[in-house]
Amino acid sequence: MDKVRVGLAGYGKAAGLHAEAIWGSAFAELVSVSGRNRERRGSFAARWNTGSRETAAGMVKHDGVEAVIVTTPHPQHCEGTIEALEAGCHVLVEKPMAVSTAQCALMMAAAKKAGKILSVISQRRWFPACQRIRRAIDQGKLGKPSLLQLTILGWRDQAYYTSDPWRGRWDTEGGGILINQAPHQIDLMNWFMGPVEEVKGYWGNINHPYIEVEDSAAAALRFKNGGMGSVLVSNSQKPGIYAKIHVHGSNGASAGVQTDGGAMFIAGVSGITEPPLNDLWTIPGEEKLLEQFRAEDQAFFKNMGEKATAWFFSRQIDDFCQAIRNGTLPSVTGEDGTETVKFIETMYKEEHVPA
Repeated sequence: MDKVRVGLAGYGKAAGLHAEAIWGSAFAELVSVSGRNRERRGSFAARWNTGSRETAAGMVKHDGVEAVIVTTPHPQHCEGTIEALEAGCHVLVEKPMAVSTAQCALMMAAAKKAGKILSVISQRRWFPACQRIRRAIDQGKLGKPSLLQLTILGWRDQAYYTSDPWRGRWDTEGGGILINQAPHQIDLMNWFMGPVEEVKGYWGNINHPYIEVEDSAAAALRFKNGGMGSVLVSNSQKPGIYAKIHVHGSNGASAGVQTDGGAMFIAGVSGITEPPLNDLWTIPGEEKLLEQFRAEDQAFFKNMGEKATAWFFSRQIDDFCQAIRNGTLPSVTGEDGTETVKFIETMYKEEHVPA
């Protein structure tokens, strides 16, 4: 299979991580980068030995780009995605897909008109611990997924919010932890349980007076499959504790994953501090596998070292490129990305808790 010629839209922190991931991909080749700042774009291109163009159309014309990974700040995802689709490229866009379902709809319509694939970064789906849960659900080992608990207890300091001028403001970031840090876990929630039907939630700011947006949110929800769930997400716990998702089935069995431990991952700035691993496994006859699963995950991350973070991005990029070459759907679709944004948008319409 010929490698897909990939261009990056954006040259910031996340772009460097994606460039590293493409170099580790069996099915993708990094050939160009685009953006409006010629100096920054040129510096990035020199580092990664790629073409440097102002637009996606320029990457297509001069570098033969077939697919674009949109790595710009998420308020720019809609514009960058549509630009790349209209230039004739398939698109893999960083999370969240957009800041509103209206923008998601525009992106989906552009992909349909262009006849191109639109996918959304959700690399945590490739964590072995997450895939074990998905397989257990598919194999009926939990019965019907009936209860879900999603918890993020993280931390973001003032330096994080001042590192980019668009952070922490409604007009430029579009929200706080819900729109920026929580989409990965929300995607896993929907992947395990299916779409959310009803939400009752609250959001507020506990200890970040220097930002406008929320640093914490809580919700009770019902899924379309009839199951129930709870969500508690926060950036207010120094220095960061964990992010976990637990699924409880109708047969009494449970499975869980700690997707993040300790200080939370920041793309292009920090790596994974603790390996993602299963922290709950009570499936009948498999209770003793939990210790084995944890040992396997810890050994994997120890062996991978600093390459572990990019490795999971590489796996999703491989999946995306194989879908392009085979004319199939990627594992993560635009519809999946829209469901995540739909939940976030619904939360922002819920009651605000004053600081």
